[in-house]
Amino acid sequence: MAIEAPISKFKKTNLKIYIVICVAVAIIFAYDGYLSKYKWSRRYNFYREHVLDNDGKPTPTMNFNRKSPPFFIAGAVVLGAYLLAVKNKKIIADENELVIGNKEKISYDSIQKIDKTHFDKKELFVITYKNKNGREVERKLSSRTYDNLAAILEHLVAKIS
Repeated sequence: MAIEAPISKFKKTNLKIYIVICVAVAIIFAYDGYLSKYKWSRRYNFYREHVLDNDGKPTPTMNFNRKSPPFFIAGAVVLGAYLLAVKNKKIIADENELVIGNKEKISYDSIQKIDKTHFDKKELFVITYKNKNGREVERKLSSRTYDNLAAILEHLVAKIS
């Protein structure tokens, strides 16, 4: 029976919050940079201060407000793509090995130690194992990245001992 630990809701929620922040900042800066020049705009005073009172030449603040929105939108797109990429990432502990994100496979025979001293307070543990090249590698698994780690840890301890 395989035990799964999907990507945490904490990480997904944080990525969604960052996307919303990027889009909101892009809208605010675009409004100040492009729509504040109209008298009906509630930010006309901002335009007057940063363009008209400066002899019709935009200040660095106004230039930033005009040039930055595409970069914030690009950031939101990159974060959205990253969210889609990690949405289905998970840890699977089956009978023979631990599979992390469908890429990294750690056989139970290669695991040398499991450091779970910080699991009660910080909800993380460290696995030390030997990779295929014979090098010793440490892999830290945290509940901020994956849910259901307690079951994975119990399964690992049972398989190792």
